[in-house]
Amino acid sequence: MPLKQAITGAEAIAYAMKQINPDVVAAYPITPQTPVVEYFAKYVADGVVDTEMIPVESEHSAMSAVVGAAAAGARAFTATASVGLALMHEIVFIAASLRLPIVMAVANRALSGPINIHCDHSDAMAERDSGWIQLWAENAQEAYDFTVMAYRIAEHPDVRLPVMVNFDGFIISHGVEVVETLDDDVVKNFVGKPIKMYPLLDTSKPVTYGPLDLYDYYFEHKRQQIEAMKHVPRVFKEVAEEFAKISGRKYDLLDEFMVDDAEYIMVALGSTAGTIKHTIKELRAEGKKVGLVKPWVFRPFVKSEFQRVLNARKGVVVLDRSASFGAEAPLYEAVKSALYEVAVRPQMGSYVYGLGGRDITPEHIRQAFEDAFKGNLIADEERYLGLRE
Repeated sequence: MPLKQAITGAEAIAYAMKQINPDVVAAYPITPQTPVVEYFAKYVADGVVDTEMIPVESEHSAMSAVVGAAAAGARAFTATASVGLALMHEIVFIAASLRLPIVMAVANRALSGPINIHCDHSDAMAERDSGWIQLWAENAQEAYDFTVMAYRIAEHPDVRLPVMVNFDGFIISHGVEVVETLDDDVVKNFVGKPIKMYPLLDTSKPVTYGPLDLYDYYFEHKRQQIEAMKHVPRVFKEVAEEFAKISGRKYDLLDEFMVDDAEYIMVALGSTAGTIKHTIKELRAEGKKVGLVKPWVFRPFVKSEFQRVLNARKGVVVLDRSASFGAEAPLYEAVKSALYEVAVRPQMGSYVYGLGGRDITPEHIRQAFEDAFKGNLIADEERYLGLRE
């Protein structure tokens, strides 16, 4: 029977990994990710799992270790945050280019400098074009569920790409919530045995990993990655449908909250969606037709889904918890581009908020919606919520 537990998001991910029992986990501690591997290390120490756990000297080495493990045919996992993910940057690209089905939990945290240990999305956004699938959790429940689903997506023969499970640092990683976990056997059967393709240790079929790849083949290999990403929406939907049967929880590419008759829609990633949903309920009670679109999948960016949902709305407000210096904020830029060719283009507004962990409140959400109600949205203007100017 499913078990309801009051646990943190970090503990929820570690619990999912305990049930999956991966072959190799390599990690280096960094706030606010550290509890994920601390909890998992206890499972290793207690003999609950038979995972080979490798404490390494840096995040660059952590990603390198799981690349080697996955290339050998092992099911591998790591976790990181912020500058740890930035230090992995080189190997993050290599993991995707080698088509290795690694899963990595990222407790989203601001990038330096100045140094900051709190939540924003600058770390994951810096890796958005690395070739990794990006899943984004709103709460600890979603962090647990996506971790359970991740290997099924990554290891699918039509995909073979690594998966990043993003969960907001401290807000989700350290916040205690009620999480409904599945039975160990249910998770084990759902995830199944690793699907191995071209493992280095199969000496009867020798393969080469990491060769020099010059202009005679490099372009074709990049095209293969591009094509693999195109399969992800279908595979995600298939895995989500199977997951709904064992959990009762339904996922899709986008979480659409009160959008059916909405005239004004907000788009946002991560835990802020909870605050937006609360505010939308209040605004609905006041007669305002508002809704939320929360991408559960940000990479690949499902352009056609955004076009379907946002076409012909009066206003679309996009919230970003990261900034692109000298360019439009990353989520806004993608949504704006997607709506270029819709039949009836809505007014659009870009709002950056919460950098370095600054709070986002219902009053801030109302402020952005009020701009939309008044028709005061300017597509090429970036605005800020909760900023002293």
